[in-house]
Amino acid sequence: MSTKRSRIAERLLAGGTEPDPRFTLANERTFLAWIRTSLAFLAGGVAVEAFTGDLFQEPVRKALSIILLLLGMFISGGSAVRWINVERSLRHGLPLPLPLIAPILGIGGAVVAAVVVFLVLLS
Repeated sequence: MSTKRSRIAERLLAGGTEPDPRFTLANERTFLAWIRTSLAFLAGGVAVEAFTGDLFQEPVRKALSIILLLLGMFISGGSAVRWINVERSLRHGLPLPLPLIAPILGIGGAVVAAVVVFLVLLS
């Protein structure tokens, strides 16, 4: 059985020692949780555009949809970058990186919620 990693894995992970598989698997589960969250934002953006035509005016509906879709896109891309960075940190015994996608998620979700609350109060 070969213990050599593929060239892509060698290039992305850049050396270090193999971490405990439990840590790698936990990192993968966290990545998948971020992906599920991004899918929820993408579905929310599609749902707002498709089903709220009689609730919101078109510019508001489009803005909310675009914000939700962009959040889903950023969270999805950010989760892949985070997964690689955490895996590299585990392999090199470095501190785990700060999750930069968490503030994007929090601020973006708060903006969308504030707009919806404001519109509900106006109606």
